[in-house]
Amino acid sequence: MDPIIALLLGLVVGLAIGTVVGALVVRSRSAGTANGADPAVLQAQHQAALAELRAQELAAQAALGSELASVQATADALREQVVSLQTQQRELAERQRAEQQAQAERERAESKVLQLLTPVQETLRTMQHKVTELETQRERQHGELSQQLKSATESEERLRSTAEALASALKSNSTRGVWGETQLRNVVQAAGLIERVDFDVQSQVSSDAGVGRPDMVVHLPGGKNIAVDAKVPFNAYLEASQIPVTATGDEGAKREALLGQHVKAMRSHIDALASKAYYAGLDASPELVIAFIPSESLVSSAMEADPAIMDYAFGKRVALASPVTLWSVLKTVAFSWQQNVLTEDAKLLFDLSRELYGRLSRLSDHIEKLGRSIERSVKDYNAFVGSMERQVLPSARKLSALDESRVLGTLTGIEEAPRELTAFELTAVGAADAAD
Repeated sequence: MDPIIALLLGLVVGLAIGTVVGALVVRSRSAGTANGADPAVLQAQHQAALAELRAQELAAQAALGSELASVQATADALREQVVSLQTQQRELAERQRAEQQAQAERERAESKVLQLLTPVQETLRTMQHKVTELETQRERQHGELSQQLKSATESEERLRSTAEALASALKSNSTRGVWGETQLRNVVQAAGLIERVDFDVQSQVSSDAGVGRPDMVVHLPGGKNIAVDAKVPFNAYLEASQIPVTATGDEGAKREALLGQHVKAMRSHIDALASKAYYAGLDASPELVIAFIPSESLVSSAMEADPAIMDYAFGKRVALASPVTLWSVLKTVAFSWQQNVLTEDAKLLFDLSRELYGRLSRLSDHIEKLGRSIERSVKDYNAFVGSMERQVLPSARKLSALDESRVLGTLTGIEEAPRELTAFELTAVGAADAAD
């Protein structure tokens, strides 16, 4: 037990006993005085009271001892709790200190991480800005795309209406003929040929087969010609093109039947052109006629349905030509005309240069004669000057002695002679060679 606690407990017990004893003595004295009792009796009473007080004191000491033991146990328990609390407090303080240090380390680490992430943050901010711009552009482009799709839909509708109108118009034979002739003229002009120079339209051709009028006669270099006639077998193909290629069953059979009719119409045109024999009525013409089909699809669909149609046309001396094929042929014709013109110009230039060279050679004779004439004039002049100085002036000087106011001038001879011709072309030998 702690000495201080024991001392405090003893003082409390002694104070309590003294108080009780004092109270009893005062009470006994007061009772004896009041009753006039015998002192011996009082002494006995006192002794009894003291014995009772001792018994009470012992009981109080026992009670105090038990209480003291209880207090001591409580104090020990409290001391252990205090020690435990102090230990927990130290552990808590250490833990708080460790947590503070860990927090400081985390803050330093987070600060370093934030410093390292600053460029990333800037990049993310820039990226966010770009994403915002892209989103704005996407919305604007989406609006523009919607508008374009709307315009495309309207254009498609107009194109469909135009196509339907064109298909309806092409069902007329006269309209198809005008369209074919127009396409033919466009192809010829695109190839670089000139009307009434390189080709003629609607020319009349007479042959044993009768009088014919092809749509165009193309003139070839060397006086040759070739006839071109536009044909548009369109009705069956137009109906067949309205049926999908992937169609099966009745639709597929109908499409094949229509393509067969298209091939039949194509063969009919080939037979008609073959019977006219335009090449027989043209001077120096290749024995063939070009059948111009103004659409690639018309030719390709006929060849797909009947691969032998091209050989059939060749056998009839008819060449099936689509716009691309005819343009290639006419472009070759235009190039041949250019080469022919260049050849003629080159021949003319060669003839002119040879003629000029010969005339220059003949001019050398006149130059030589002129040189000899000039040389003879110089000699005559020098002879005149010599004669004047030797014969005339001496006599004139004698006359000057009579009249000194007149002085005769002096004459000088010409020392320069005409330059001789040294160029080969201007010599007699060169002129003879040029003449040969």
